[in-house]
Amino acid sequence: MELEGEILPKAYEPGKIERKWYNFWLRQGYFTPQIDWDRKPFVIIMPPPNVTGELHVGHALTMTVEDVLIRWHRMLGEPTLWVPGTDHSGIAVQVLVEKDLANQGLTREQVGREDFLRRAWERAIQSRETINQQQHLIGASCDWTRDTFTLDDGPSRAVRTAFVRLFRKGLVYRGERMVNWCPRCQTALSDLEVEHREIAGYLYYFRYPLAEGDGHVTIATTRPETCYGDTAVAVNPSDQRFQALIGRKVVLPVSGRTIPLISDDAVDPEFGTGALKITPCHDPTDLEIAERHQLPHIDVFTDDGRMNSHAGSCEGLGRDECRERVVHEFERQGLLVRTEPYMHMIGHCARCGTATEPRISTQWFVQTKPLADEAIRVVRNGEIRIIPEHFTKVYFSWMESIKDWCISRQLWWGHRIPVWYCNDCDALTVSVEPPTSCEQCGGSRLTQDPDVLDTWFSSALWTHSTLGWPDDTEDMRYFYPTSVMQTGYDILFFWVARMIMMGIEDTGRIPFHTVLLNGLIRDEQGQKMSKMRGNVIRPDDAIAQYGIDALRFALTTGNSPGNDLTLGAAKLEAARNFVNKLWNATRFVVLSAEEWRRSFDPGSTLLPLHLEDRWIVSRINRLVESVHELMTEHQIGEVARQVHDFVWTEACDWYIEMAKLRLRPRTQNTDSQTVDTESPALFLTSVLEKSLLLLHPFMPFVTEELWQHLQPAAFPEEPSRSIMVSALPLPEEDLFDPEAERAMTAVIEIVRALRNIRAERKTDVTSWLEAQLYTGTLLDEFQDMLPAIESLSRTRILSLEHSSSRPEASPGQVALILTDAEVLVAASSAEEGRRLQEQLLKEAAATRARLEPIERRLDDPSFLSKAPTIVVDRQRKLAQSLRNKLDRLTAELTDVG
Repeated sequence: MELEGEILPKAYEPGKIERKWYNFWLRQGYFTPQIDWDRKPFVIIMPPPNVTGELHVGHALTMTVEDVLIRWHRMLGEPTLWVPGTDHSGIAVQVLVEKDLANQGLTREQVGREDFLRRAWERAIQSRETINQQQHLIGASCDWTRDTFTLDDGPSRAVRTAFVRLFRKGLVYRGERMVNWCPRCQTALSDLEVEHREIAGYLYYFRYPLAEGDGHVTIATTRPETCYGDTAVAVNPSDQRFQALIGRKVVLPVSGRTIPLISDDAVDPEFGTGALKITPCHDPTDLEIAERHQLPHIDVFTDDGRMNSHAGSCEGLGRDECRERVVHEFERQGLLVRTEPYMHMIGHCARCGTATEPRISTQWFVQTKPLADEAIRVVRNGEIRIIPEHFTKVYFSWMESIKDWCISRQLWWGHRIPVWYCNDCDALTVSVEPPTSCEQCGGSRLTQDPDVLDTWFSSALWTHSTLGWPDDTEDMRYFYPTSVMQTGYDILFFWVARMIMMGIEDTGRIPFHTVLLNGLIRDEQGQKMSKMRGNVIRPDDAIAQYGIDALRFALTTGNSPGNDLTLGAAKLEAARNFVNKLWNATRFVVLSAEEWRRSFDPGSTLLPLHLEDRWIVSRINRLVESVHELMTEHQIGEVARQVHDFVWTEACDWYIEMAKLRLRPRTQNTDSQTVDTESPALFLTSVLEKSLLLLHPFMPFVTEELWQHLQPAAFPEEPSRSIMVSALPLPEEDLFDPEAERAMTAVIEIVRALRNIRAERKTDVTSWLEAQLYTGTLLDEFQDMLPAIESLSRTRILSLEHSSSRPEASPGQVALILTDAEVLVAASSAEEGRRLQEQLLKEAAATRARLEPIERRLDDPSFLSKAPTIVVDRQRKLAQSLRNKLDRLTAELTDVG
């Protein structure tokens, strides 16, 4: 896209260039890689956002980090693939559709499965469109020709294939196990789909009378409603309090049933009374005890969480209402001993928030230990690296204690389980494609399992199902295994571990070689962002206010792998200010293009001669070297910081300001010595070019716009269609110049020290300081830099001599002892002293004028008694602050006097 002849606007206005450049990149096909068997590709498969609405700022973080990596490797010349996609998010979407139906007074059963799925698809398609638009907006340079949805035909066939393969190997089975049950969604949940919250409840102490003779056993429970499912009372065999009772029977007061009193090592003698009621169907520990003692199982709940027929008169009641009834019944019978407040952890459905119920249910499971063993091996031997490394221990801990994975869900939205039941012989037929007959008897009357697979089952195949597996596609052969899986540390086991297990199981190879984990986004006070706290930052709002590049830069600066990231208005404003700084610097370079073109011969050797040129060339090369090293280690937050600091401080605040002195016509420089007017253009443009290239992965839109203006102005003989397909700069070690860096560091220290003196003295901007400069080894360098030192510090250097000849400071002089220099600053003149005294007196008067009414208010008993405490405290703090300021001003006036 040619921009030659267009003038770079004076101010950067975000929102005016982004769509133009994104569409340009799309038209050019830059996001779609060409397969080159001679080169190793760099591949990221995007973690698929859920089709439940729009992207949040956490998604923006993931998109930005991955896009930085993708753009970087693309600019390294590697075939680079970033596959976009979205997840059908089974439970979450099902809950949303059911809420839509409820608003219309309908249930899913009333509309039927077919119509329900139609509504779910409509919602998913609408959400996908919104998500894709937001990904375009954020600048995601992914290959949209490979955009994938987990319910697309390809991934769906991959899911069925994986299930059938596991079933054939005996790694998928159907069995009765205890699961987490959500009464609201009426489906089983995996442990990872349950959020545990600390809830304030009660510990109830009940007496269970002995079945024969007098006496009783007192138990403690947090769940009286499950008493109907008790099949024993258990004590620890070493607990001497119950030795005489072991083997006897007690009566369950709410039903009249007799149950045995048994002993088991799993019972904690310190909990409650030491006697534990055993409810096998509704507690995993109780189930283990029941299986060891061959106790019966009694499920007291319906699918929707109400009490069933085993609860007698409480049948049909909800859990909380039944609890009240049971407590009342024990109290009526005189068997309620006491009730104590008790904090305990309760599982809740991660999608709908309903308290889950441990419940025995017939479900489909994956036998995970054989898969986990391989997944542990590849991380332990270094085939897969987890960043940060300390999460490797967490990974091993989870994987070594892994349980079988419940993969069936009692939902309608999702991948239907590829199992058919024969209505004639009850045999199972497990098939990738719908069968026409029973594998066992050949009958044609088949019914498919109504359940769907856990969403995480299809997500576990994401790295290879998106590339065409189970087919032997060119994409699978070239792009698999992928390179980096970047995601949040909170789903390391949820998703990453399962991808490793299933990737190895399905393909025989690891799915990626690096796992890069990011943390959560918190507000400026360190609080986790949530709608309840009102501190959520919507990406669209941040983009509208600060611009896309500012949001991206704010999300990457200070972002280190595995650590939480703070984000707020201050950080976004700082990022926007940096974009403006970059814009203004480029505008300065571009607007002087004609003079720069005249100043160099394209065929000449571009070696820096001036000290500041040698310095900036050395510094940009050191930055390039550091950035390459950091990007290899995926330290993109540190890269952003280093490039920011270089551009803002070294390039703009120092080098450009020094370059202006040499570009300024001699006739304009009347305040100082005559300056060398040899143009620094080559190095200005070269440094800016390299800076834009390094920044492009982080700030793609503004760097493309500036690049397109810089190229025809500074490098007309080197046309490039786009910065995003230009080569990254490489460090040139022969241009490292430690001597120049040392000398320029000293020059900058001198200027800063003199500026501080001006600030302390409140020297008028039109006035000049006078000083003598001394150094031991940098006489020649300082001599060359005197015009810059004088101009940038507004100081006339009266003499430059060797440190050995420095006299003692005379009265009124200020001696500055610096690293490689010493400076004697002349005393303030009488006129300067008078002006400073006037300023200080004026400031002191204004401070007293602010302080006096506050002190009168604080002396007023009526104000002190009526004003809120917070207001009074604020006034006292302000008064003290003003008194401290007056003290400082008085001290300064004394010094001036």
